[in-house]
Amino acid sequence: MIRVVIADDHRMLLDGLAEALDGLPDIEVIATAENGRQLLEALEHVTPDVLLVDIEMPMVSGIQALRKLPTPIPSVIVTMHTGSDERARAAAAGAVGFLSKSAPLPDLAAAVRAAAGGEVFMEGDQAVLDRHREAVLDEHAEQLTARERELLGLLAAGISSSEDLAEQMFISQKTVKNHLASIYDKLGITDRAQAAVEAIRLGFRRQSPPD
Repeated sequence: MIRVVIADDHRMLLDGLAEALDGLPDIEVIATAENGRQLLEALEHVTPDVLLVDIEMPMVSGIQALRKLPTPIPSVIVTMHTGSDERARAAAAGAVGFLSKSAPLPDLAAAVRAAAGGEVFMEGDQAVLDRHREAVLDEHAEQLTARERELLGLLAAGISSSEDLAEQMFISQKTVKNHLASIYDKLGITDRAQAAVEAIRLGFRRQSPPD
């Protein structure tokens, strides 16, 4: 799980971005701030893996806040101001990434993962972002086989009976039950309802139930 703190003085944007990123299976938003001063105060109580920071904020700007960090934290500037001067200021302050606020959520999530992985990038470095589009699952979810992930996708879509699951996957009901037992063991759960919840949390919503 990548722990993130977000700083932006636009409350609606801040709340929306926090909710969107926190809903991803490998990212947790642990604090938000509306200016650089609040950001520095938040960092006295939490230890994030990545910062997402706006440049222009009241009291203490994003650039000023990055320069005041007691210890370096991989930081991505997310701003409306994307000129070369802003990029240079961000890099000089120690930011490892730079994106426009108009970037889609998959790019922002990829930027968080890239920063957490120690990569340096600017807007337009699509090759870097493309490498980090897939969610990084926890070690237990990583153990799931392709067929187990497929089954979880069906559960998340509302298909739950062994008969329907077997039909959708072209396997026997006994094989479905074997897959479920393996999933329960790997994810530490006990029933299909819990498996459906885990499937949604892990992002395995790949299919829709049939009409």
